[in-house]
Amino acid sequence: MSATLRVTAELEQIAPRLRRIRQKKNLTLDELAAATGISKSTLSRLESGQRKPSLELLLPIAAALAVPLDQIVTAPRIEDPRVQRTSTRADGRVLTPLSQHQGEPQAYKVEIPSSERVVDLKTHGGHEWLYVLHGRLRLVLGEHDIVLGPGEAAEFDTQNPHWFGSTGSGPVEILSMFGKQGERIHLRARSTGTAH
Repeated sequence: MSATLRVTAELEQIAPRLRRIRQKKNLTLDELAAATGISKSTLSRLESGQRKPSLELLLPIAAALAVPLDQIVTAPRIEDPRVQRTSTRADGRVLTPLSQHQGEPQAYKVEIPSSERVVDLKTHGGHEWLYVLHGRLRLVLGEHDIVLGPGEAAEFDTQNPHWFGSTGSGPVEILSMFGKQGERIHLRARSTGTAH
């Protein structure tokens, strides 16, 4: 959808929002007209979409309804055309690339369905880092079989036989970083209260 169409679509939502908010506040058009100094007919046309909204009209209405302006008008989401977020499906998983540079560690958001829980160990060159955003991730790494929850992370050499998927209790969403160079991730952290 183009930026112009997004703006038009958002403008069309203002009229029904105004009506909904006014009715929720148990105000009649006459009462809102008295509170704002805007005629009842103008308010009626605004709520029916026959009058184009403007800040001169919306600011006093928002003040009279005691709501922030962004409850009436929200900015349309206009995505940066330079950012490619084309998701792909592979074996039931949805992979969304988060990095665009070749030859560097690649980052992905991976959505794994709850049905994907058959262990199929694989090996290949490189190093992988996983961070669980949502759900419970089962990671089989060699003879280790562990479950990771939100906020937990794992790092491993992908030449070790490995597999990760759902525990079967629901879908899982993770961040995955994979580097073919096989380097371990480097964490730089300074301890609090330590002199250097």
